[in-house]
Amino acid sequence: MSDLHDRAVTDRAIRAQSDILEVATAEFAANGYAGARVDEIAARTRTTKRMIYYYYGSKEGLYLAVLERAYAQIRTVERGIRIDALAPDEALRKIAEVTYDHHTTHEAFIQLVSIENIHRAEHLRQSETILRENVTAITLLQEVIERGVSAGIFRSDVDAVDVHMIISAYACFHVANRHTFAAIFHRDMLEPALQDPHRRLIGDMIVATMTDRHRAPDAH
Repeated sequence: MSDLHDRAVTDRAIRAQSDILEVATAEFAANGYAGARVDEIAARTRTTKRMIYYYYGSKEGLYLAVLERAYAQIRTVERGIRIDALAPDEALRKIAEVTYDHHTTHEAFIQLVSIENIHRAEHLRQSETILRENVTAITLLQEVIERGVSAGIFRSDVDAVDVHMIISAYACFHVANRHTFAAIFHRDMLEPALQDPHRRLIGDMIVATMTDRHRAPDAH
């Protein structure tokens, strides 16, 4: 009976923390670190400010937990790609498309990244979890690029960090610059009808870039 009670208490705590992080993500994304209010987060959850501090220690602790959860979600998506079952160019396209789909459907993630850039990543740098887990994004790409170079498909003068930057820049732009772009060019980049062609475009761009071997120093 005690074990059942303990499990029930644990399950309630897990659900409460999940609820807190969901609400806190929206609050921090909308108002930034300084503007977010723990009182508001508590009011919108089934818990109290006291319990939030019990779980996370402080407002900064809660914010770091939100960041870690947000980054963990995209890393989980990436790890779910079976790159070993795909040819290098197909694997690269798949990574680009999956990244695009994640970023354009997780506006809060892009907002949080923008906030951290405003603060020069002062909070993100404190998270060993984020710094450690984000290495997987590069190792995944590195594996694909090395296979492509070995097969004579990819150029050898562009590394995994460059490729990650190109993919991320394109995907993030759709969310981070959505409203200014729409105001200037009268095009909503997140319009449903544009998603398939834009997804294909980032795949085409990154594959074309990596298969342009005439630019590589060792291609001459």
